[in-house]
Amino acid sequence: MSKFKPMSRAVRATVNAAFERVRMSWTSKLGTYSWSLQARETCPGSLGDDGELVDACKGCYASFGNYIYENVKAPRRHNKEDWERAEWEDDMVSICSPLYYVRLFDSGDMYALALARKWLNVFRRCPDTQFWLPTRMHKFPKFAAILNAMNTLPNVCVRPSSDSVLGEFDPAVHGSVIFPAGSTPPEGVFECGAYTRDGQCGPCRACYDKDIPVIGYPSHGRVMSALVRRRLASIAVVTA
Repeated sequence: MSKFKPMSRAVRATVNAAFERVRMSWTSKLGTYSWSLQARETCPGSLGDDGELVDACKGCYASFGNYIYENVKAPRRHNKEDWERAEWEDDMVSICSPLYYVRLFDSGDMYALALARKWLNVFRRCPDTQFWLPTRMHKFPKFAAILNAMNTLPNVCVRPSSDSVLGEFDPAVHGSVIFPAGSTPPEGVFECGAYTRDGQCGPCRACYDKDIPVIGYPSHGRVMSALVRRRLASIAVVTA
């Protein structure tokens, strides 16, 4: 499937102009565009009550690998300033309207209520585009109303992320969780199959599907895998 819907030459010119101002990321795993911010510095929900990174964020892929290079960080830092521009919302509508699918935050999070309000407006103005919003901002009561407003829209799937890497989640709260690779996913969880397809989503769009309550992501990557092994080892010691 083409990532863009059919559009006229005039619409394409508007879209191209908006792409000159807004920095979108191409997510090769999913095969669509994402709007992202710099990891951790825009992720207040990544910290636990003790002020330390929660387990799911300690192994965050957006803090390692290619994400550490300045040319990768630059567009995310640009976006942090750019979203406050008066014309930003119109530009996002121009970009998102002709897309079938858009992912938000393959790095970073929706750290400001003003940003959330703008995205809500974009969602409403792009009813024929499907949006997937993973977030930890559900931890903050002031975001509850706007996240609920987003998730009531038929074209938006908000997935509050669990902090666990061992498959622990609250079905009344969370829409995604990490669990140890090679283990059986928790009951009621749809297992992401990307890592049976060489790390590619392929035709799967389960993360956008509001009828799937919780997505389970098998742990992957060197840092995350090591963290999971430590957590499992510590549980074994306690129960021995």
